[in-house]
Order: sequence, then C-alpha cells, then structure tokens
Amino acid sequence: MSHRDPRFDILFDEVAIGPVNAPNRFYQTPHATGMGYTKPRASAALRALKAEGGWGVVCTEYCSIHPSSDDSPYAFLSMWDNDDEKALTLTVEGIHAHGSLAGIELWHGGSHSCNRLTREPMLAPSDRSAIFIQPGQVRAMDKTDIADFRDWQRQAALRAKRAGFDIIYVYAGHDYLPFQFLSPLTNQRADEYGGSLVNRVRLLREMIEDTKEAVGDTCAVAVRLAVDELQGANGIVHDGDGRAVIEMLAELPDLWDVNVAGDLGNDSKSSRFSAEGFQEDYIAFVKKVTTRPVVSVGRFTSPDRMVSQIKRGVQDFIGAARPSISDPFLPRKIAEGREDEIRECIGCNICRSSNNEGVPLRCTQNPTMGEEWRRGWHPEFIPSKGSDARVLVVGAGPAGLEAALTLGRRGYNVTLAEASRDLGGRLINESGLPGLNNWMRVADHRVHMIGKHNNIEIYRESNLTAADVLEFGAEHVFLATGSSWRRDAIGHMTEAAATIETHDRVFTPNDIFAGKAVAGPVTIYDDEHYFMGGALAERFAKIGHLVTIMTPHTIVSAWTEMTNEQFFIQKQLMELDVQLVFGKKLKSISETQITSECIYTSRQSMHDYVSIVLVTGRIAERSLYDDLMKISADWPQAGIRSVRCIGDCLVPSSIADAVHNAHRAARELDAPKS
Repeated sequence: MSHRDPRFDILFDEVAIGPVNAPNRFYQTPHATGMGYTKPRASAALRALKAEGGWGVVCTEYCSIHPSSDDSPYAFLSMWDNDDEKALTLTVEGIHAHGSLAGIELWHGGSHSCNRLTREPMLAPSDRSAIFIQPGQVRAMDKTDIADFRDWQRQAALRAKRAGFDIIYVYAGHDYLPFQFLSPLTNQRADEYGGSLVNRVRLLREMIEDTKEAVGDTCAVAVRLAVDELQGANGIVHDGDGRAVIEMLAELPDLWDVNVAGDLGNDSKSSRFSAEGFQEDYIAFVKKVTTRPVVSVGRFTSPDRMVSQIKRGVQDFIGAARPSISDPFLPRKIAEGREDEIRECIGCNICRSSNNEGVPLRCTQNPTMGEEWRRGWHPEFIPSKGSDARVLVVGAGPAGLEAALTLGRRGYNVTLAEASRDLGGRLINESGLPGLNNWMRVADHRVHMIGKHNNIEIYRESNLTAADVLEFGAEHVFLATGSSWRRDAIGHMTEAAATIETHDRVFTPNDIFAGKAVAGPVTIYDDEHYFMGGALAERFAKIGHLVTIMTPHTIVSAWTEMTNEQFFIQKQLMELDVQLVFGKKLKSISETQITSECIYTSRQSMHDYVSIVLVTGRIAERSLYDDLMKISADWPQAGIRSVRCIGDCLVPSSIADAVHNAHRAARELDAPKS
C-alpha cells in the first residue's frame, strides 16, 4: 500500500477554529451546487462525498436568512424556518458521518436579490437600482430594517446550531448586503452606518457579535470577507480599507475566510485569465494582522504549492471550491501517497455555468459530480463488469479516453484505437489556444490512469475502417470519432447556409489547427458564442494580424457569461484592438466581400475581407458508424453485440458533456435495465 510523502504531513495537522477542531487543513469553502433548497438529498449526498474524500471542513453554498434574500430562479439554500432546519440536518449528518466539520454560509444578497419568488422589497444600505436589470428599485434600510436584519442573522444562526453545524458564517463578501455596507461605492448613508470606515464596519461588527453571542459557545463563527472589490481606489482595496477592516475586527471571529470580490467572476476567475494561487497578492497580509486561522482560495491542485502556502504563512487552511469539485478525494489521495492520481481542476468554469443556468453542478474533469444522489455515482468506486465481453473504443479524444478508462476500471478488456499518433483529440488543438493550456489535463489524467490498467491496450496511428472493426471481433464498440466544424456558416442564430463563392480564403477552426496559412486581416464570424471565436481572435491578434469579430449576438462569446468569463474576454479583445461588429448575420461570401444582414432591421451591408474564419456549428463525424450500419447484418457473425456513438460523435457539445456521456455509456454497459 502507498504511504503519504512526509513533506505533505503539515497538510494533515489538526487546527483549532474557536471551540471546534478541524481534523486537517483541507477546507472546502462555500460553493454553489445548483441544487439549493429544492434538492436537499442531492445536496447532502454531494457534501457527504467531499467529507468522505478527506476534506476536514465542508461548507454549504449560500444559505438565505430571510425571504427578502431570494435569488430565484437560481438555486440557493434557505434557513427561513424549521422545515429548512430539518432539511439541512441531512447535510450535517452526511458530513459528520466521515468525521469532518460542517460549515454553513448564512447569506443576504441585498441589492443582488431580485426577490422574484417572494416579492419582498429589495433592501440595501442606500436607495439604488437593483444590481440585475429589472423594473424594481432597492430600498435603503432604515434603523428598524437593520434591527430586523440583525435578528434574521441571529435566528438563522440558532437554527443552524440546532441542525448541528459546527461553523457558522457571517458573509461579507461577493458584494452582498454586509459588503454593500462596507463599500463606499454602495453605502452613501449619513448616519452611524455610513460615512467613515468605522461607521461602515459597524453592521459587520454587530453581526459577528450577535452570532457569537447566539451560537459561539459550541460553534465557530467565521467571517467571509472580500478584502478587495477590484474597483480601484474608490472602493475597498486590500492595501487600504480591506486591511483596515481586518485590523479593526482582527480577533473577533474564530476564522477569516478572505478573497477578492466585486463580481463573482473575480473570485472564481477561470484558468484562462488567472494562475493557480492568483489571490495570494491580495490576501497575504491577513495573517500578519490576526492570530485567528485564515483560509483563502486559489484553485489549488498541487500538494507542493499547498504546503508552500502553509509554511510561508499565507494561510492556515487550503481553501478549495473548484478543486474539490474536480476531485472530491484530493485529500485522501495525498494522504495515501496517490497524489499522481489527483484529477486536477482545469479552471474551465463549467461548474460556474451550472449555477448560472440554474441546474445541478457539473464538471469537465469529474463526470460523477452532481450525480451522487440522482444516479448513485461515486468518483472512486464503480460497478464491476457485467460480462466478459471485449470492448473496442475508436477515438482517443476526451470521450474515448473517458470510456476506455471507465470500462477498464470496471474490469473489461479494452482496446483503444486512435487514428493519429497523439492522444487527446480536440484537446490537443484547443489547449494550444491562448490561456487554455490547462485543458490538456483532461487527457493527461486519463492517459496516466489508463497506464495503471493492464487490461487496456492503446493502438496509435490506427485509422480503422468498418471492415477492420468487424475483423477485430469485439462484442461492444464505442465510437468516439468526434466532430468537424461546419463550412456553411449555420450556427445558433444563423439558420440558412451562406452563399460561399470561394473557399480559398474561407477557413474553419479545423483548417487553423491543421496549419493552413491565413493571411491578414482576419475576420472571424462567431455564431458559436463559446470560447473558440474569442480565443482564435486573440491568437491572430497576438501574431500581428488585424482582426475583426462579427457576430449576430450583441456581445462577444455570449455563452461565457455562464462561466463568468465574458467580461474578461471582451475586455482583452478590446485591449488587443480587435474590432467588434455586433448584430450581423452572415449571408454570403464572394471573392472580395462579405455580405451581412442586421438581425434587427434586415438591412444588408458589404465588407471587404482578406480571410474569414467560420466559427459556427459542428457536425458529428459518423462516417465509420454509417459504414458499420450498412453491414449490420454481418455483426452477429463477427460477434458484435452493440455499436454506439459517444461524445461529440453522438452530438457535438462541450468537453464536459462529452466526458459525461462517455462515462455514463461505459458505466452502464451490461447493467441491468432499471
């Protein structure tokens, strides 16, 4: 059996947090699940799994303390009444069953809470418009409102204590209500709760004192504080008011959970725009001004970097949200000397998209995330094979690698055939785009783990035909042959194919990745609206081409609003002087001109171009499947019992969807019909 590397021992120290003790330094900070109060058993199963995986502290997502903090239609927890208390007891029991501490993040959104379900008036320090565009305004809280708010926090804390939580949060981060009192950008009050920093801190101080008085005898009271809202000198900055707030309240809470804020995208910044540990520059001062334990986040996946954080005095715990989603068993793998098996977070923020779309959590690296209750899936344990059948997987992209690994883990004899020399499929090209190098971890992890299974064989440079598949003699065939980009300009908002008179200077991403020469200036027509159009524009701009993005949407890379990246993408493209043309559908391409049509007026306009790249829809590559179907009468003689398409070969989508689909197909092979 493997043993823990002694240099990681410090990560397994017990740490006191007020009246409770954390069994180690692994701290799953609060993060959304997209499940909320409507799915208590699913939420409890997810948090219990984190505890089973070795996280010493496991926290809930944001938990509303009152109906005036309603985030509908997005999923959130609530602690409004005794029914909520009872429902959340399931989460506590699941976490405690594995010896971990349970934390709850009590929350009031203030001007972030639209209250569309409860229809309660929106509250904030000062009169203003709601953060999210809607008809309603936000009412400034009077003294009675503030007294009521303090009581809501107190009552929610008492319910949390009765439910069994060990750590209870006072939440002053991410531009929610207590932080709105702290920031001079949102607090224009003239009474004792506004003006000077001492006055703006008053409510936070009272909340901490109220919560400690209510539950501090047996529960730790944590404060989650944004030490920098990244809005410049007029707001909270870490080397100004952010530090001063910590100094004023240094010893009052039992733990400081610190981060950057403003928009959630600043704290959960994707790997495309941030490195591992990127928040250190903002939060490193905190341990210098308090003796209380400190936790922060930074998408930590490297055990050596974790140790460095502790030894250098940056923080006492390793805070993690996304890494704990990507690999709930990260702590146990380090404890057991299996750190090479960590399923590292790639920072793609597909997890953030789940909450922003109002659906249960998903992860590119971990296809079992969010399926713990619904399907009974576990990331580390999987049912044994249902037969002695041999399995052939064709294609070693993300879906093919996931299927081969999952089938191998189940005990099947698996052959993985890849047409090229390299393994990774679309990941090889996409991870080479600016900022996306971490995406290759999806392939790297699976190739590494496949190497630990002697029942999985890989054949490279094996471009199989239908006859080859028949001759191979596998009972089950999984086709993961991917997809190709369309050349007709049909995408999400363009239903009819464009008239294209020339193809010499019309390209798709496939052509770019194949190394075809593209002369500038370059026009990119983006009707996919995810990462590809913006990433290609950045690539061309950085090698010196003049670049224009034309899109039928009203913003660049529109779907990346779901991954909290859209602002950063558009900002970066504008800084690179990429010209942005919005609201234009592509109609035709001649030798020298592009004709587009306004999505609003249908007016057409013509633009000169040199090269154009069509980033629109994709078509599943099913030629091998079609050829096999033509000879399906020969399958029984060849021993073939099933042929199925997986991943982009089934339907083009995100890498996360491809991995999930492949995992499900492999996990359910030969399984009894439910």
